[in-house]
Amino acid sequence: MPEMDHFTYGMLTPLVGYIASFIGCLTGLSATSRARAATSAGAKSAWLLVGAVAIGGTGVWVMHFIAMLGFSVEGMPINYDVPLTIASALLAMAVVAAGLFLVGFLGDKLLYLLIGGLFVGLGVASMHYLGMAAMEMSGEIHYDPVLVGVSLVIAVVAGTAALWLCVHVKGWLLASVAALVMAAAVAGMHYTGMAAMHMSGAAGTPPGGTSALELLGPLIAGIFLTTVAMVFVVLMWPTEDEMRERQAFEERVAGTTSR
Repeated sequence: MPEMDHFTYGMLTPLVGYIASFIGCLTGLSATSRARAATSAGAKSAWLLVGAVAIGGTGVWVMHFIAMLGFSVEGMPINYDVPLTIASALLAMAVVAAGLFLVGFLGDKLLYLLIGGLFVGLGVASMHYLGMAAMEMSGEIHYDPVLVGVSLVIAVVAGTAALWLCVHVKGWLLASVAALVMAAAVAGMHYTGMAAMHMSGAAGTPPGGTSALELLGPLIAGIFLTTVAMVFVVLMWPTEDEMRERQAFEERVAGTTSR
């Protein structure tokens, strides 16, 4: 059985991946807090989409593939299938968007949270295993069904908790603590899924695909830089409380004017 190394560069890739996930989750939580204070469906939708890109794109997908840069198999260079890799990124953002729109517009009733959490969790887990399926190498990948099941449970619980946090968390301090927890859950799901994997086959060159640095480098950089741009938008925008205060003020002014 070929020897696998999940930490080829030591703790560099897990640490960088966790930091990226934290930034994505914190940005997403900040965006969804603005969505709660939005007065129109269009504004709410825009903020929820920002949250989905930040959480699904950077919080989940970027973390996954930064971690994958530290994964290696002895004698088996790894390439990636381009369409599957891109599809995994789109899937991560789409399922998070679906969950956020569900609780964002319908509320945080238990039924909606459970349905949304199940959908987001299974979607994020699908993103993980789709990303793994995108690997091109001479060997074959096999999975331990028990650990796969554990990773699915972690993903669903984390997805449900993330939706609850997106509905309730207010303020930078609580949002930062929540983002730390969310990033830890994403990392936990990822490495549990990786622990479920083992390889078979002979050493050799990949049958196709694009090298990790040529494909993942630009994709990771592009999504992360998009999130950084969204960070500046969130920082410059009024907070949820400030938005509500402004709305209350405008309502008072409108009421005074109408008399």
